[in-house]
Amino acid sequence: MANRSRQQKKHLSRSGVAVMALVGGVLLWLSSPPPPDEAPAPAPVAESAPAASIDSSAIARVLTHAGGTLSEPERERIARAVVRYSAKYDLDTELVTAVMLVESRGLPSARSAKGAMGLMQVMPAMIGPLGMAGNFTTVESNVEAGCLILADNIRRMGEPDGILAYFWGPHIRGDAYLERVQAARAEVRRILRSS
Repeated sequence: MANRSRQQKKHLSRSGVAVMALVGGVLLWLSSPPPPDEAPAPAPVAESAPAASIDSSAIARVLTHAGGTLSEPERERIARAVVRYSAKYDLDTELVTAVMLVESRGLPSARSAKGAMGLMQVMPAMIGPLGMAGNFTTVESNVEAGCLILADNIRRMGEPDGILAYFWGPHIRGDAYLERVQAARAEVRRILRSS
């Protein structure tokens, strides 16, 4: 009899786990963004700088100051992508450059322990909901994905919380990331003004 009671507890325990997994999956599904054809385009960001005010050669100079082992053609390619997608999503080019430097130090091959990839450290699970196809580890697709996520966060939450949500997701647990991005942005501005 005692053996049967333990089996019932084990069965109930497994049933409870299955129910919890099902409930968790439904909650994730309900909280996911609408499909791409229904998703609104990110609205302009209030603190955006005109895209024409900073050209790709200026961003390439910032990448040179950041160090690393990038060749000049690589720096120029990254800089063109930053300028292009900052303009496309109406983001401040200095902000996008700062986020990129904080996330990956400007290294396209960067990969985090949690699986985030590329210059903007985009999580693979984000690509489907964004409606983006193809290899998001290329410089252009990764910068575009990062800009889309950042612009949407800022549109929904305002700039400070939008920047924090880029790192934390919807459950923001501190300001340290924002402070790092602000410091990097100030350094980007310093380099741009001194060049």
